[in-house]
Amino acid sequence: MSSPAMAELRWQPPAPVDLVRTLRPLCHGAGDPTARFVNGTFWWACRTPQGPGTLAISAAGEQLHARAWGAGADWLLAATPDLLGAGDDWSELDVSGHPVLRQARRNRPGVRLTRTGLVLDSLVPACLEQRVTGQEAFRAWRLLTYAYGERAPGPAEPRLWLPAEPARLLEVPSWDWHRFGVDAKRYRAVRAAATVAGRLEECVGLAASQSIAAARQRLALVPGVGPWTVAETTVRALGDPDAVSVGDFHLSNIVGFALTGAPRTDDATMLELLEPWAGQRARVIRLILLSGLTPPKYGPRYSPQDMSGI
Repeated sequence: MSSPAMAELRWQPPAPVDLVRTLRPLCHGAGDPTARFVNGTFWWACRTPQGPGTLAISAAGEQLHARAWGAGADWLLAATPDLLGAGDDWSELDVSGHPVLRQARRNRPGVRLTRTGLVLDSLVPACLEQRVTGQEAFRAWRLLTYAYGERAPGPAEPRLWLPAEPARLLEVPSWDWHRFGVDAKRYRAVRAAATVAGRLEECVGLAASQSIAAARQRLALVPGVGPWTVAETTVRALGDPDAVSVGDFHLSNIVGFALTGAPRTDDATMLELLEPWAGQRARVIRLILLSGLTPPKYGPRYSPQDMSGI
């Protein structure tokens, strides 16, 4: 059997790019069928405006080598610089006044915010991640993709799958959502997003022609999509430099601990602490998460419930 047709690009970024830490947020768990790292190469399968495609990016000295397959190959290669943060300018971010942020920035100079330009690919996993543990959400995303997605174009390995199309998401019956461990509130949010998928993809152009705030407002009109889900989507799909996932179970405590040493912080206090970096809060949060600092844990851990067996 002949090898699938491949297009490729070698790109010299204007500054060093940390490939792993820039693109890791696109991987929803270690077993994500659509995105993963294999021996230092990032593999990603998605549905582009030009059709299905698979992208592989690896470092080649100071250059980055991108290979792509499928109908969406040309689109993916054109999008590669944005995916690697070419439009993400950290030059105005001043973290010199805080030792944790200053050290994190010094240690990770190549970190950027990615920008996929694909809204639904980030929105659906974010809906599944609402109010549950990562373990539960990643399992649901994996099972949904295997059941309603399809094999991605390109090499047989690493066996990537395309996420389910909007029409297929609308076909998922309630008993399959139950089998995937997804409660009614979350799968209704996914269905609502799939129903207006075309209008949501317009958020990419809306952010470019008007503002990211306008794109956030459109996303927030979808039933079941609140501030947390909007932020988780825009930071990946639009490279939103000011996205803050308000309502996250852990984030406020992590931010508060890194910036003040307090073991517990609520959302309101977190927003006050981040206010000096308004407009760039997603970058500050990224540095905090990369610092490795975590607050002490108190009380029993939350134990996920497997609702698929109920």
